[in-house]
Amino acid sequence: MQRPLIIALDFPSLQEVNNFLVNFKDESLYVKVGMELFYQEGPAIIHALKEQGHSIFLDLKLHDIPNTVKSAMKGLAKLGVDLTNLHCAGGSLMMEAALEGLDQGTAVGTKRPSLIGVTQLTSTSEKMMNEQLLIERPLNDVVVHYGRLAKRSGLEGVVCSSLEVPILRESLGEDFMTITPGIRLASDEKGDQTRIVTPEYARELGSTGIVVGRSITKAKDPLIAYHDIKKSWEGVIV
Repeated sequence: MQRPLIIALDFPSLQEVNNFLVNFKDESLYVKVGMELFYQEGPAIIHALKEQGHSIFLDLKLHDIPNTVKSAMKGLAKLGVDLTNLHCAGGSLMMEAALEGLDQGTAVGTKRPSLIGVTQLTSTSEKMMNEQLLIERPLNDVVVHYGRLAKRSGLEGVVCSSLEVPILRESLGEDFMTITPGIRLASDEKGDQTRIVTPEYARELGSTGIVVGRSITKAKDPLIAYHDIKKSWEGVIV
């Protein structure tokens, strides 16, 4: 199974993305395009990144009625991204409809984008989930329940905190993808995340892939930061 290090391109424009990617002239990257960038640049940003040879995780976290999500996924599949996602909180009918849309939108002879579901955002604490969302269960129970729902609905994996990977592995097996944001170096500020870990710890916990943003994009030398984090993630001893 591929275990990617995904760089979160949390920039507001294609120009700023290109300014950043100048640091990676000879690299074939796995990058994440989120709401901020996609809503400003639209499909053009996907085409530009594909032309540069990068793999793409389109992170739009769809959550709507099943038919709307199905139609949206049909359109997103035509962009040729490698991975996309939705909120598991939309329920099984929505997730199944999303897969139907991806299947319908994928060109004959090409691979359908993998689909994963967000369990709980890494900015969500158990206290916030209980008091504000009125989900009055332990956070880990909710994450596992959403993971099971995603797997039964046909999804390939989930987005979760690395801290929750061991309990998901126990329940859902080794082949179910666990893509984990909230990755920080020990020296980094926590920012707006609450359930965070280092790249080394994410590897030890069994994450399938990690999403890294500011530790690379805000680094003085992004290329050096990328390779240092990649070595940590892959367990390379130097």
